[in-house]
Amino acid sequence: MAKWTASDIPSQKGRSAIVTGTGGLGYETALALARAGGEVIIAGRNPRKGVEAVARIRDEVPSAAVRFGEVDLASLRSVADFCERLRDQGDSLDLLVNNAGVMTPPERRETSDGFELQFGTNHLGHFALTAGLLPLLRKGRNPRVVTVSSIAARNGAIDFDDLNAEKSYRPFPVYGQSKLACLMFALELHRRSKAGRWGIAGIAAHPGITRTDLLPNGAGNDSLSGRVRRFLPFLFQPAWQGALPTLFAATSPEARGGAYYGPDRLSETRGYPIEARVPAQALDQGDAARLWAASERLTGMTFSPGEAQVAK
Repeated sequence: MAKWTASDIPSQKGRSAIVTGTGGLGYETALALARAGGEVIIAGRNPRKGVEAVARIRDEVPSAAVRFGEVDLASLRSVADFCERLRDQGDSLDLLVNNAGVMTPPERRETSDGFELQFGTNHLGHFALTAGLLPLLRKGRNPRVVTVSSIAARNGAIDFDDLNAEKSYRPFPVYGQSKLACLMFALELHRRSKAGRWGIAGIAAHPGITRTDLLPNGAGNDSLSGRVRRFLPFLFQPAWQGALPTLFAATSPEARGGAYYGPDRLSETRGYPIEARVPAQALDQGDAARLWAASERLTGMTFSPGEAQVAK
C-alpha cells in the first residue's frame, strides 16, 4: 500500500457510484472516480454548487459520466425522495461514499426533523441514505459503502442519554460523537451484511487534517479554527490527498470490509493510505447495536435485504 495514489485506482468502467458532498473531499473523490471511468452522481443540497462541481469535473475529464443529484442530508424527507428517485431510475448501485458533513457550528442548530445538526447530518442522514439505497446496493457488483469518519472520533463518545445535545452542547465533543457514530456505523454495517449475507462491504475512512471548507463553513471564518485554516494553510494537506484513504477504501482490491483507512504519517494526520487505528470505543459491539437501534428509531428506517422499510 506504500504511497498509494489515485493513479493506482483500477478501472471503474461499468461501475456506478454516489458521492455525497459537492466540494472538498467529495469533489476530489468524484473527480478521481470519474477519471477512472466510473458513472458518478455527486449528491448535495445546493444545486448551484452541484452543477458547478459537475462542470469542473467535465472540464478535467471531458468523457466523464457524472451528474448532480439533489439531496439534503439534514432532511429525512429529502433523503427519502432522493432514494426513491434513484430506485426508480436504476437497477443497481456499486458504490456509496458517505462523505458530506457539518463541523462545529458554534451554537446548537437542528435539522428539519429536530435532530442536532452534526449528529443528524453526519450520521443519521447517511444512515437513512444507506438504508434507502440498500436494495440497489444489494444488486451491485462487489458493492461497497464507504463512510467517512475523522480523527476526532478518537476522543468521541456516544452520549445515549443526550444524542441530540439537548442538555448540553459543546461543538467539538458533539462533532466527535457524530464522527464516532459514522465509524461505528461502517463497522456494524459490515457485521450485519456478513450475518445477513447482503454481500455489501462496509468500510470506514478518514482524511487526516485536510484543507477543505468544512471548518469555515461550520465554525465560521472568524472562529479560532477558521482563522487557523485561513492563515496557517501549511498545517493542512491538500484535499486531493485527504481523499486518498476514501478512494483506497472505495476502489482498491486490497481494501477489506470492516476495516478503517487513514493517512500514514504524523499520527494519521497526513500522508498516504494505510489501515488506521480504530478507537477502543468504536469496537464496543454492544454500543454499536444500541446506536443502530437508536438510529432506526430516530430515522424511521430499517435495513431490509429486499427493500428499504419504514421502522415500525
